[in-house]
Amino acid sequence: MSAWLEHPLLAAAGVRHGFGLRTSPPKDGVRRPVQVHGAAVVCADAGDALGEADAALATRPGVAVGIVTADCVPVLIAAGGAVAAVHAGWRGLAAGVIPSAVEALGKAAPGASLVAAVGPCIGPCCYEVDAPVLDAMRRRFGAALDGAQHATRPGHARLDLPALAREALLGAGLAAPRVGLVAGACTRCDAARFHSFRRDGAAAGRMLSWAEAGA
Repeated sequence: MSAWLEHPLLAAAGVRHGFGLRTSPPKDGVRRPVQVHGAAVVCADAGDALGEADAALATRPGVAVGIVTADCVPVLIAAGGAVAAVHAGWRGLAAGVIPSAVEALGKAAPGASLVAAVGPCIGPCCYEVDAPVLDAMRRRFGAALDGAQHATRPGHARLDLPALAREALLGAGLAAPRVGLVAGACTRCDAARFHSFRRDGAAAGRMLSWAEAGA
């Protein structure tokens, strides 16, 4: 088994990257923000501490950025030689962290075509949420939420976070063929490969997803 999951779209674009597994080794040199379930984006090109944010970008060749997850959605985006790593739980999705990251990358690499991959996260098979979450998603995604939820009991539904992450990327201007998903990767279902907070609670580990800026 490979130490990291890769996505063909990013690989074809020449982007060094990896979505973490529970067996992935530590990776030195990856710059990570302090994740707070928001929509802030920080640039990791300088050597300063990144502070609180849920997306980090890099434009200097050889600088790697990453985020950690244990059910939330990891998204890796590239534009030319610039890259961004995005932590998108439901709060981050509702706050607009993905369009914020796309906007920042567009400014960092003007005119470059963007490509993105949505990594392993909790799937709609396992992610039941309540009305406040659904209301927050409705405010962000409008009618697009209809196809990403399945009612389970009064005031509750199973939510398709990968589908919403993809919708956010498309809404931010990425072309559909340039947005990929890691298929068959529900973190709660697959205990052999993934950590999951929903499954393991406070005992859950975290998985690093990262991308490195290129020339």
